[in-house]
Amino acid sequence: MLEQKDDSQPPTSPHSTPGADDRAVVRDALGVGVAVGLSGFAFGVTAAGAGVSLPQTCALSLFVFTGASQFALVGALAAGASPLTAAAGAFFLGVRNAFYGLRLATLLRLPRAIRPLAAHMVIDETAAVTLAQRTRRGARIGFTVTGVTLFVLWNLTTLLGALGAGALGDTKTWGLDAAGPAVFLALLAPMLRTSAARATAALAVALGLGLLPVLPGGVPVLLAALAAPAVLLLRGRRERERGDEAGTGTKTGTETAPGTGTETATVTEKGEERR
Repeated sequence: MLEQKDDSQPPTSPHSTPGADDRAVVRDALGVGVAVGLSGFAFGVTAAGAGVSLPQTCALSLFVFTGASQFALVGALAAGASPLTAAAGAFFLGVRNAFYGLRLATLLRLPRAIRPLAAHMVIDETAAVTLAQRTRRGARIGFTVTGVTLFVLWNLTTLLGALGAGALGDTKTWGLDAAGPAVFLALLAPMLRTSAARATAALAVALGLGLLPVLPGGVPVLLAALAAPAVLLLRGRRERERGDEAGTGTKTGTETAPGTGTETATVTEKGEERR
């Protein structure tokens, strides 16, 4: 995760100003919101093709508002799964947003009155844009602009997609359903600066893809979250082993105590002395 600097710190660039920084955050947030919001077309068409009614489709975008879970739900229904099974898979896939919320709560520190509304907008894209900012002010702007833009466009294009499902045909030929994941990966890539971050991402991908054929939808994503503690545990173990190896060597020398003559002492590299 990127470190959040205090708002009182000056901009990193001597030529930047708070206004220019805010405009840059708004521009980036709008770009993400528009790019992903258009994917609502694909969801509307997919839901209509799966036999979901127009009110139900719009309700999913309004109250669920997490694209991956929505696609998982209607995809399972289209494949013949029962509503309960489809809902369970969508639920497991959406649980990841709770982990985003734990991280974003400490960064944004929003007033209690608006936290329930903000929680509804905690998704992949808002989390990525927020974590990319270096100040709390920038994080709040990025989160708000991305969330509002994406929510409005996603629901509008969901409605239009469901209404025009027959005219648009198969959304796979449009590729709109890939816009969200593509934007998220583009935002995530610059954050993988350390070897630990890259190892975590690689292990998460391996777990997610490897478990996908054998576990219900949504479960591989949750298990992929174990990559982070696994990498941190391995890294800590290696550091302890290196510390133990550095502390096992000993060296022998002589010390002269004033007024008592010469005594032989064994001194370890840990600073311990045995007489």
